[in-house]
Amino acid sequence: MGGPGDPPEGTPEGGPGGAEDEYRSVVFDESFVRAARLQEYSAQERMADHAPAVRRRPPLHRGLKRQVLILALLIAIAFGTAIYMGVRHSYSTPQARRSAEALRMNVIPLAPQGKVPGAADAESLYAHSPAAQFEVGAAGIPLPATRSTAHFSDSQVTAALSIARNYLVRSSLDPDVLTARQVRPARALLDSDQLDQFDESFDHPAADGHHAPTGWLVRFDPSRAVLADDRIRVQGTLQAGEADPATLEVNADTIFVYALRPTGAAADAPVSLFTVRRELTFRFDRDDLRVGQIQLATSYAQAGPLSCAEDATSYLRPLLSGQTARSGGPAGTDPFASDSATALCGTLAAAAQPKV
Repeated sequence: MGGPGDPPEGTPEGGPGGAEDEYRSVVFDESFVRAARLQEYSAQERMADHAPAVRRRPPLHRGLKRQVLILALLIAIAFGTAIYMGVRHSYSTPQARRSAEALRMNVIPLAPQGKVPGAADAESLYAHSPAAQFEVGAAGIPLPATRSTAHFSDSQVTAALSIARNYLVRSSLDPDVLTARQVRPARALLDSDQLDQFDESFDHPAADGHHAPTGWLVRFDPSRAVLADDRIRVQGTLQAGEADPATLEVNADTIFVYALRPTGAAADAPVSLFTVRRELTFRFDRDDLRVGQIQLATSYAQAGPLSCAEDATSYLRPLLSGQTARSGGPAGTDPFASDSATALCGTLAAAAQPKV
């Protein structure tokens, strides 16, 4: 007799309870049913007209959504870490850029001991002066042989020397700069940190050791003198070295000799020579080298023949052929003013003048 749950006729052959139950291992669990792409409509849903027997189930994206969320979380963590590290270490690296220091300058007039010698032409004066063997123009400032330093390559040292030489040419040999018609050729090479000081020097000149236009460049009072010959004689040297691991330094020592005549004078008016010796210190960080700019650290100039009583802050006011220095010393120096530059004046040696 069958059990309480068995059919009266007993378990059919081949049924689930039979000995040859080949389907007993097939199990349709809940996950299998939920993953089925086809789903049978309920009886109530099939009562609608023209309703199909089955409907297609939308695919499940639970696994994909989980992957997207994990990926987004990893990206957010990486991005946050990058921002944190950048903020934490942006100013602590040795490559962090330092602001350029203010230029320190001094211009020393050199007064002649007698009358300024002159001649009818510049060539004659040059031939009888200490500048007889000087080169003409930029050729008088040759680039030295270069080699790498501990922290700068050979090409970077060469670039620093070239930029310094270019500044000397623009600030000491450009006719528009010399005659006070332009300042832009020199200004364009300055580091942006020094532009305010440069502009202040020309807007409000002061003999304070920081704001003299003649400390930045050579320029003559246009009401007093003009170039008699644009073939300016030059002799100069450049030397490069490291100021520190992040800064290259170039020292320039250059003598410029100009042939001048009085403004408005005839073309055959006597010509005289005027000498300016400029000792400049340039500094370059890697940004300056990349964009071709300089930081001018110190400027020391000796110029003559000048009168010590004349103000050489804004312009150089040369003494020309046949003139003598006015009596009187340089402008007074205030020892109680901490920012006051010492007023200095020297005597131009007779050997520095042409023999005529």
